[in-house]
Amino acid sequence: MKLPQQLLNSLKNQKGFDEEAFVAVHNDEEKTTSIRLNPFKPVELDFELGEKVKWCDSGFYLRERPSFTFDPLFHAGCYYVQEAGSMFLNHVLKQCVDLKKDLKVLDVCAAPGGKSTLVNSLISEESILISNEVIKPRAEILSQNANKWGTCNVAVTNNDPIMFSNLKEVFDVIVADVPCSGSGLFRKQVSAIEEWSLGNVNLCSARQKRILGDVLQCLKTNGLLIYSTCSYSEEENEAIVKWLIKDFEMEIVNVAVEEKWGLTNNKLGYRFYPYLTKSEGFFCAALKKKQSSESNIVQNKKKYTADSHREEKISAKETKVLEDYLIANKNHSVIKFKNEYKLMSNALLDFWHRHGIGLYFKNCGTTLGEIKHDDFVPNHEFAQSIFLSDKINKVNLSRTEAISFLKKENLYLKAEKGICLMTYKNFGLGWAKILDNRINNYLPKDYRILSSEEI
Repeated sequence: MKLPQQLLNSLKNQKGFDEEAFVAVHNDEEKTTSIRLNPFKPVELDFELGEKVKWCDSGFYLRERPSFTFDPLFHAGCYYVQEAGSMFLNHVLKQCVDLKKDLKVLDVCAAPGGKSTLVNSLISEESILISNEVIKPRAEILSQNANKWGTCNVAVTNNDPIMFSNLKEVFDVIVADVPCSGSGLFRKQVSAIEEWSLGNVNLCSARQKRILGDVLQCLKTNGLLIYSTCSYSEEENEAIVKWLIKDFEMEIVNVAVEEKWGLTNNKLGYRFYPYLTKSEGFFCAALKKKQSSESNIVQNKKKYTADSHREEKISAKETKVLEDYLIANKNHSVIKFKNEYKLMSNALLDFWHRHGIGLYFKNCGTTLGEIKHDDFVPNHEFAQSIFLSDKINKVNLSRTEAISFLKKENLYLKAEKGICLMTYKNFGLGWAKILDNRINNYLPKDYRILSSEEI
């Protein structure tokens, strides 16, 4: 693997950098695979876990990489495939934030969803997470992954970061894993080497400053910013941190780490080198906002009204229908919006009411479904919720049957007629309608397995 000489030259004076070891590890064909378990969906996996990721108690390395595409538990959201370095967010949050409090968290560049699902695993039920992605197709993937986690206190938004400038000191934590030049991914994405250049590094650095400048106004005073990249370049890492300290008077938050982890602490953040840590290249820094930042943008002063979101009143009859499908929870609310029923935590509903105007929500909470001719027609999102009632008619599939269902192949089952939740090891995969001589598979086409064989 031929690495850019300009990159190697730029790293020579970086603490912890060893050019010989750096080049050698990039020519090593042995790669690591790691996953992070979903605490809301504990289950015995169909493959063996290896060593635990040192900085994340729910993260594990795998001895062998299975075919995730053909694992029903992957589709059910029982775990997330994530690079180990990115899981350092787990340690930073536990060190720097009181997770027992009800928090408002913004993940500003959230796709495909690894850090958002990690945050969701740690925050309280009455905390909320706003997961934002500016690129529409990536926001769709983010929405799917967020939904798989099964909770109802997450909203996925599709906005330019500047749209959050209107929210004055709203969030306790902002996670900014910003777009970067990608040098930390060279081992896994060889194409990133061809795309790398000093020009692109500088372009990314300018973009990173714009994103941070746009969103810092919505971080509370004494709130925490967690900044990270998958780049080795100082222009995208330490230089950004220095800029935050100088121009925004932010303060570095020390994160205690163990020496055996192999992280390189240069007082401005933590570097992950693959020859020192069992991970790809990564940089992470934690900073505290010491004082309110001034904004030239006029804050949206509109107040919520029912007409603003066209929220409809739910009748007693509709409530009765929905009760048979949901676990009752005093911390949750069901609303009707555009003829669909949505389940949200009370805190998320309050955020939507207060701040929804001016932001585009790809999704908010969990879409339950519709009621047509007095019958409930469930949405796929609801199939993966952790708040499904035991009263729901379920069919627990074998692994072979589950894969057939996920491929939308013909499936023959002896089961009670009507709408059924298709599950594997009791975790939802999707909905189907059992008829006399066939099954109508309601799995959305975007969720279908297209591969013809396990690889």
